[in-house]
Amino acid sequence: MFHDFIDLLYPRICHICEAELLKNEKLLCTSCLHDLPVTSYHLDNENPVKKVFYGRVKIEKATALLHFRKKAGVQHLIHDLKYRGYREIGTYLGKWLGTELADSNWMNSIDIVIPVPLHKTRLKQRGYNQVEDFGKEIAESLQVPYLDDVLLKISSTQTQTLKDRLSRWGKIEETLKVQNSEKIAGMHVLLVDDLVTTGATLEACAHKLFEIPKLKISIATMAITD
Repeated sequence: MFHDFIDLLYPRICHICEAELLKNEKLLCTSCLHDLPVTSYHLDNENPVKKVFYGRVKIEKATALLHFRKKAGVQHLIHDLKYRGYREIGTYLGKWLGTELADSNWMNSIDIVIPVPLHKTRLKQRGYNQVEDFGKEIAESLQVPYLDDVLLKISSTQTQTLKDRLSRWGKIEETLKVQNSEKIAGMHVLLVDDLVTTGATLEACAHKLFEIPKLKISIATMAITD
């Protein structure tokens, strides 16, 4: 009765179409959920996510849960997660992808999950790293630890969207630092992020992590831009 009363005062709505959700629906209405452009890239290791990094950095495996298209549903989800405080979206997507990865045994050699870091200034502004809950759910599904104290962002950068890949990569790597490297030396790391565009941020993070001896790196993200 209490939850019914709360729903009456504050109706739960779909994050994409804004229709009121039914009791059995969570975050998305059934129609919008079925319309999400799922990639199923975890079933094919030679997929577009991995191909982004060909000739740039050695990646063992790579996947993204969804396709990201301008002015479409996935953009609404990631925007609500990053800028409107709806952390449960990260949890929802992480549990979804984590379950698929665990069921397929595609990443059964993963030892640790590490997020792309957020600088403390941005973290203070936003209140959370939008990748944190996503990564924690994947780690739980794969039954491995989640560590956010190995790869750090030590200085802030301006938005990278309009910069070319080479200038982005160099500037991003300069803002990163590795510590507590003994925690993951020789391990297979799953590096997680929200979105793959040019791949510059993930590339820079991977290069920085490769300062640690005998490391292997795979990548998992919420979405990839078409």
